[in-house]
Amino acid sequence: MQKAATAAGIASASTGTTPPMFLSAARRRPALAVAVATLLALQPAFSRPASAAEARRIVALGGTVTEIIYAIGAGDRIAAVDSTSTYPAEAANKPDVGYVRQISPEGVLSQKPDLIVAESGAGPVDAIEILKKSGIDFVSIPSPPDAASIPDKIRAVGAAIGAEDKANLLASDVTASLKALEDKIAAHDGPKKKVLFALSLANGRVMAAGTDTSADAIIRLAGAENAVSSISGYKPLSDEAVIAAAPDVVLVMSGGAMHLTADQAFALPALAASPAGRNGAFITMDGLYLLGLGPRAAEAAADLHASLYPESVKP
Repeated sequence: MQKAATAAGIASASTGTTPPMFLSAARRRPALAVAVATLLALQPAFSRPASAAEARRIVALGGTVTEIIYAIGAGDRIAAVDSTSTYPAEAANKPDVGYVRQISPEGVLSQKPDLIVAESGAGPVDAIEILKKSGIDFVSIPSPPDAASIPDKIRAVGAAIGAEDKANLLASDVTASLKALEDKIAAHDGPKKKVLFALSLANGRVMAAGTDTSADAIIRLAGAENAVSSISGYKPLSDEAVIAAAPDVVLVMSGGAMHLTADQAFALPALAASPAGRNGAFITMDGLYLLGLGPRAAEAAADLHASLYPESVKP
């Protein structure tokens, strides 16, 4: 089964701030009542493991959660994943229960899980309420948009599935990788480049990532500066704001229906007139790799750093 995750979907699943186009406009109380009735009818089919380590049908909600479970050697225990779970490739063979912020509780429960592990921010709220009341163990994994939180995120997933020892080893490895990257970037001379992360275009405006987003975290981890650090979360930028930001580089995610191309970006007069536009400085990277803030974060930031500062890469 092929996974289809839009660029905006990956971004909102990988940060504590949801882009405005994904905020729910209405509550679904009638649907909630129907779902609860369905749940009660299905409940006898579920069984709870005696301990987290015994869970053999885990539903993983969130690409980073799925990646961590595989990284600690427990991928065979995953029964189903969400559509942002695009890594490793084996995850594509698992049943897909939908986009992490638009989960169908019936779809999750139809997999007969004995444990549900979800990134914080999974939703909608009504769906998560149903899952938490189902009698199945439900664990929410804190996912702050901060590179320093990655080891704790790994340990939290390990604790949730009863694999603390392997999670601690992975967390230690990731901590060492992040420290090595920090030391490498600290040795880099020269001014920091200003990077504009563009999620999409809407009505001729760039939807950009400010602070409190995983895009901001990875840009800083790569030794660069967020060109729009004056805003928080994802916001559409006016032409005046783009001109004031004066980005040296435009960064986007590859793939997905909302993928932004260089031609589209630099067709905007404000971006075309920026240093990035004048130099054609445009970088595209896989969404989960770039924004997941998981086990591969140091590698992703190193790749971004090499793209931003090619002179720093030794032959």
